[in-house]
Amino acid sequence: MRIRSPSMSELHAFVTAARLGSFTRAADTLCVTQGAISRAIARLEAHFGQPLVYRNAHRLTLTEAGRSYLEGIAEPLAALETASAAMFGEDRRHHLTLSAVPTLASVWLVPRLPDFHRKHPDIRLDFVPYRRDEDFSGAKPDAALLTGEASTWPNWQADYVIGREMVPICHPARAHARQSANLWKTPADLMGEPLLFHTTAPRNWQHWLQAAGVPDAAPMLARGFDQVSILLEAVKADMGIAVLQRCLVRDALQAGQVVAPFDLPVTLNRGYFLCAPREKRDHPALRIFREWLLELAKSDIAALVRT
Repeated sequence: MRIRSPSMSELHAFVTAARLGSFTRAADTLCVTQGAISRAIARLEAHFGQPLVYRNAHRLTLTEAGRSYLEGIAEPLAALETASAAMFGEDRRHHLTLSAVPTLASVWLVPRLPDFHRKHPDIRLDFVPYRRDEDFSGAKPDAALLTGEASTWPNWQADYVIGREMVPICHPARAHARQSANLWKTPADLMGEPLLFHTTAPRNWQHWLQAAGVPDAAPMLARGFDQVSILLEAVKADMGIAVLQRCLVRDALQAGQVVAPFDLPVTLNRGYFLCAPREKRDHPALRIFREWLLELAKSDIAALVRT
């Protein structure tokens, strides 16, 4: 039988460049030169006798044939890579690499990991650097805890974990002064304060106010921060009010470092999800970790509602 499929190096070069939209980024991911990526894709195009990519100075795009070919080979190629990696040792079945949003990892996940290790001492869990634009290409984690909405990752297995439960927080002195002057009667009154926000989710204030009974809310935002931990510190410094995930500020609320001026049961669509490529769904260590994580989150969410 005549073999019509090209070499694996050409396939990896094409799929990686197509996903990243760049020969340079593909070369960095696969640890080769940009020229090697370009030559591999040129050989692939010569093999099929038609162009697969449009080359320009800004971003690589696919031809119609390129898009069709990518759809046909991307998942089988990823499955082949997973199976090949597993052949290097049965230990992979008990080894899980994970990336996570740093604040969620440090504030919520890591303090709970001793429970996981007690229940599953045979599983090795390693963390790799978090990438906000994680696409599971190249040297990748098995799974990632990312923030967004369920529709953000239509091609992955994405399980909601926690983080939809939101609450506004402020410095205790600010709350005492406003409430003593009878200035905070309804959630709409918060729009007169400096509203602090996370730069990746600037609409959280509008969504929270609408859910809290202010349908036409058009809040004027004050200062943005790109990390929840810094945003929380800004609230503690009385720079303004923020609306944040309840799971991330529960300790600060219980310690009295911040207070919730309107403690309402508001949930938004955005939250933290455990995401993984579909070909990883049968990874034994990931399956065990997912079950533990979702059960833990379920218990924590119930506790948040009670408090």
